[in-house]
Amino acid sequence: MAGGQGSRLRPLTLTRPKPMVEVLGRPVIDFVKDAMVDAGVDHIVVTTGYRGEQLSAHVEGWAHSASINARINQEAVPMGTAGSVRLLLDELNETFVVGSGDAVASFDIQALLQAHRDNGAKVTMALWEVEDPTEFGIVGLSQNHNGELDGDLRQGFIRQFKEKPTAEEAFSNVINAGLYIIEPEVLALVPEGEKFDFSKQLFPLVLEMGWPMYAQTIDGVWFDVGHPFELIRAQHALIEGRGTLPFPDPAGTFTAQGSFFAQGVDPHQNSVGSVISENVRLHSSAKVSNSLLMAGCQIEEDVIITDSILGRNVRIGRGSVLRHAVIGDGMVIESHRKVIDSRIPHNE
Repeated sequence: MAGGQGSRLRPLTLTRPKPMVEVLGRPVIDFVKDAMVDAGVDHIVVTTGYRGEQLSAHVEGWAHSASINARINQEAVPMGTAGSVRLLLDELNETFVVGSGDAVASFDIQALLQAHRDNGAKVTMALWEVEDPTEFGIVGLSQNHNGELDGDLRQGFIRQFKEKPTAEEAFSNVINAGLYIIEPEVLALVPEGEKFDFSKQLFPLVLEMGWPMYAQTIDGVWFDVGHPFELIRAQHALIEGRGTLPFPDPAGTFTAQGSFFAQGVDPHQNSVGSVISENVRLHSSAKVSNSLLMAGCQIEEDVIITDSILGRNVRIGRGSVLRHAVIGDGMVIESHRKVIDSRIPHNE
């Protein structure tokens, strides 16, 4: 699923769809694609909406690099998460996997498929454990189908959903991680031509019908990259987990200061905890910490960049100071300009 506009990621999504925003130099959608390929999935359809033409060009490359059958299905109008998948109803005539194209996660899809089959489920959902469940949609589980809810379980049959509960209402701290194993008869419940959502409408309906729904908590990492600064958190997790997570290392250099430099970019001694993407030109006097510089950025002398994200082909003039800034693609910040806690759109 890759049809959303990513409004909370603006200005980064003014020029690209949310799944094409990069983490460690890779579009976010590639992480869930890799998990599917690793599980033996060989036919992938990407449902697209906003700026779908960019995803079309990207998905065409999957077939060459991973030897899979991959294509897009462009929505004419937004149909919701379940509605967009229902457009493929005639094709989905056996057990299928649905993944969100805007999450970075270490999904073991083979384990989820096995749990799905072993428990005779109509739907199996990947879960993620969080410290504060009040910001998410939580899932309550039981040991048995139609059994009593047990908030301590990390895998079991789904008994209850609750969207953004208060601390008092929270009956668990596991949340929907946006990857599902689904049987075709479940998709047939989605009304034709109607905007319909998996988590808000379809899954509660399946629960009401008494059909078995299973869930299993994943290990490793999970980030729903819904906010620009989640990109920085995700890149830190991937750098720190390098070698222990099922993701390929990107081509480039990892430094002792916790930074990553893309192939062809010389490591920079004044960069700490940052990702410097391909074709970035970084002056030796510039200082970058806890930030993300996307491809083609030009950083001039005496610039200080802290806790910030720069889109593609951004130019920062001499002596500028950026803190907690999100700069859209192609922006130019003039010399000695200070930017604090700001978002500067691409077209402003």
